[in-house]
Formats: sequence, structure tokens, C-alpha cells
Amino acid sequence: MNGKTQKKKQPFLILLGILVAVPAIGASILLTHTQMIVGAIQKLSANTVNTINSYEPLAAPTAGVKDNGQYIMTEIRYSEHYPNSFLDITYPDEDRDAPRPTLIYFHGGGFFGGSKSVGDPLAGSDATALLDDICAEGFNLVNVDYVLVPEYHFPDPLIQANEAFRFLMDHAAEYHLNMNRVVIMGSSAGAIITSQLCSLITNPDYAQALDISPVLKPEQIMAVVLDDAPLVYDQFSLGTKVLVGNYVKGSIFLTRDEIREYNNILWITPDYPPAVLLGSEYHVDMRSMHDALTEANVSHEWIDPLAELNLQMPHCFVASERIDAVAKDAFDRMMSFIKQHVE
Repeated sequence: MNGKTQKKKQPFLILLGILVAVPAIGASILLTHTQMIVGAIQKLSANTVNTINSYEPLAAPTAGVKDNGQYIMTEIRYSEHYPNSFLDITYPDEDRDAPRPTLIYFHGGGFFGGSKSVGDPLAGSDATALLDDICAEGFNLVNVDYVLVPEYHFPDPLIQANEAFRFLMDHAAEYHLNMNRVVIMGSSAGAIITSQLCSLITNPDYAQALDISPVLKPEQIMAVVLDDAPLVYDQFSLGTKVLVGNYVKGSIFLTRDEIREYNNILWITPDYPPAVLLGSEYHVDMRSMHDALTEANVSHEWIDPLAELNLQMPHCFVASERIDAVAKDAFDRMMSFIKQHVE
């Protein structure tokens, strides 16, 4: 395990250590005030991952050709309403006028950390290489940042993502983006956002329940990729309940209504976009999504190494596609499905 992977694993290990170390009464207090735990993780992670909400970009904006020949524009402000409202756009090469589909990506990080620049501190591999390889397959790639706890909670990132979509629609010509051939992808926490966004776009009842009017229309979304999304709250481990419960309300004890609004699997309709489901740590959740999409007769590709190969892969394993054969097979299947639906 390299140093970067060890750093990425630290927050979850810290979380487990805190829960094990405190006595029962203290644990009860912590589980009803989860930000005490998550806040400690944020402080300990601050030197290696982004854990803050800022109205200023984390780095100076840049524009130019990367070492791999791709053209990137960074730190584009897409809204004034929320902090962390910045996105990057990467093109396969300097020919930004070439007609290509648009892939919009949301990073992971347990809603307490991570960013479009460094990816997910809870994942064991580097998502930035994965995004470069997706872009190289012929996609203009939009990488979006969003707000974190403790100042912001569900559904704030969905409202913010909707603002990003509005910006991309309004500036599609300026940035040479085809917003009628869109793929939305997210990993971990970003996969939760992505999954919920697609239900907002395709199910008016869900949009009404969250009081969000979606900018994009169902016909604009060609496909969606859910990379290891924890959605079925009742089946979460304690550690995941701490992170998700903290994001929803600051406690692991969610009401039935709060769980129902969070778990968009309960809101799937036949209009949900064609989907790729990547399951590893949250293979149970992706199986539940698979069952719901099957019942709704939605085209999808379910990729689960545990079910297919009896092989347990690490969280968001597809990001290891450059060095792992199982991940490479998942990447190839994912890209084949996406291309089939955007073309």
C-alpha cells in the first residue's frame, strides 16, 4: 500500500477508532451529535484533503494543455449562492470545437471532505487518473465541487448541482459543451448525489418532495454511472450511518420520512436514465438499485465482482483500472455501455 493510499484510508480508520474507544454513554452522545466525530476527522484530514467550504477557489484558475495532451480549464465559478461552487472542464485535446458528449462528475468524500482536484479521501485509489481516461474516450468532462458539512446538509448539494447544470446550460456555447448528450457520474458520496439528481430529473414527485425544480430534462440525460453509492440506510454499517446520518441531520437516528427522501431507490420510475451500477463496498445497495431498475424496465449494466467472481473489491474500485485487471474490465464495460447510449 503506498503512502497516498494510506492517507486516503486514515479518516475511516479514525472514525472506527473513535467509536471503539469511547464508553457506551459517550458513544450514545456521539451518535446523536455525529459532527463531533466527523469534525475530528475533518481536523485530522485537513492537511491532505479539502475539508472546508470556501467562496474562493482552492487554487489559482488555469487554462492550458496538460502533459497528456488534454486541454483543461480550472476553477470556473458556476454560482454565487454556495461556497465550493467551482468546476473544471477537460477536453480530450485542444480542439474544443469538436462535437462530443458531456460527462459531468461528482467526487466522493463522505460529505465531509474531498474535492474535484484530489478526489475521495475514503477511496483507496486515485480518481483523477480515471477521469483522464474517461475524457480520452471522447468526452468533454466537467468535474464539479460542492458544499460539505457541518455548514451544509442534504439536500444542499442537490440544489447546488442544479445551479451547476443551469450554468452549463447558459454557457454551453462558450465552453463548447453539448448539453443534449449528457452523462452524469458520481463516486461514493458523489454517486449518492448523482443517483438522487437523476430521480429529481425523472420523477416529479421526488422533485416536489425535496422542493427542487430540476434544470435538466430527462431527454438530455443519455446515461448515468453510480460508482458504489450507499443508499439503503437500514443496511449501513455504523461507520456509514455516522457519515450519512451526519450529512442528513447530524445524528444516525433518521426518521422514516428522512430515510425515504434520502433513498431515491424508492422513487425509481421507468424514465430513469440508462445506468451503470458499480458495486464493491456498497454492493448490497447497488443490488437493490439493480432490482428497482429491473422492475421499472430501465436499461442498465450491473457490475459486481462479488456476485460475478466471488471477489470483494475495495471502495470505488474502478478507479484502479490502470493497474488492476478486474477494475479494467469494469471500466471497459462501463465505457461500452455509455458509448452505446450516447451514440
